[in-house]
Amino acid sequence: MTKEPCDGCGQPVRIGGGIGDFWSFSTESTQGITLELDDGGEFFLCYDCIDRLPEDRVATSEDVRAL
Repeated sequence: MTKEPCDGCGQPVRIGGGIGDFWSFSTESTQGITLELDDGGEFFLCYDCIDRLPEDRVATSEDVRAL
C-alpha cells in the first residue's frame, strides 16, 4: 500500500495498486485522484477535499489553496 499526502488537507491518502498491494492482496481502492485544473494547476486531492470544491463554477488553484 502506498500513500501520498492530499494537497488540500495534508492527510495521507491511500493509492491502490502497485507492488505493495500485490504482496498483501489488498482490495481497497484509491482514496483520491490528481486533478488538472483549467488554470494549469495540478493537485492530488482526497475525495473529501474534492467534495469541498465549488460546484457552481470551474474550480481554480486558489480554491484548492483555500481548502
